[in-house]
Amino acid sequence: MSSHDTSKPIRADAARNRTRLLDAARIAFASGAPVSLKQIARDTGVGIGTLYRHFPTREALVEAIYQHELAQLCADTEALLDTRDPADALRGWMDLFADYASTGRETADALRAVLVSDIVTASQAREQLCAAVQVILDAGTATGRLRDDVHAEDIVATLVGMFTTTSLADGRDQLGRMLDLLMDAVRSPPP
Repeated sequence: MSSHDTSKPIRADAARNRTRLLDAARIAFASGAPVSLKQIARDTGVGIGTLYRHFPTREALVEAIYQHELAQLCADTEALLDTRDPADALRGWMDLFADYASTGRETADALRAVLVSDIVTASQAREQLCAAVQVILDAGTATGRLRDDVHAEDIVATLVGMFTTTSLADGRDQLGRMLDLLMDAVRSPPP
């Protein structure tokens, strides 16, 4: 359940403010510097009261960022499949996952507070990620490009493990090599 009440229709200007606040907050958290909610409001051009109407706590703001990023990552599967072969779509999705996971690292303290509050659970996120990967795996097995014995849960668990064992400083190169190895493991062998 989101901390933002969506049962009432939201005015267009309020929706724009909410989107602008989320965008500014994502940028601020990604900077790695300490993040002030007042500064996010200033960067957005709204008052602090507007920020608090949309996100009553810092954790509510982080939850909204987390949920938005997760939903976008999962939605990207269809767009990738529309423009790429399933194996290339899976590899592209893995890169998007790495970007998503990087954002999670940068907001780690606030995200931990959200997870502790049970607003968002790791199992909910894992289910969403597995469902997204399954869409690509199904397309890949239908075309014969991906093995039919690969489980989405195994891909997600492997990605999480890979990401947590690589460093932020120069880990992206290593992570890329590891993702390529994973892709070699899930591709169907040539006929």
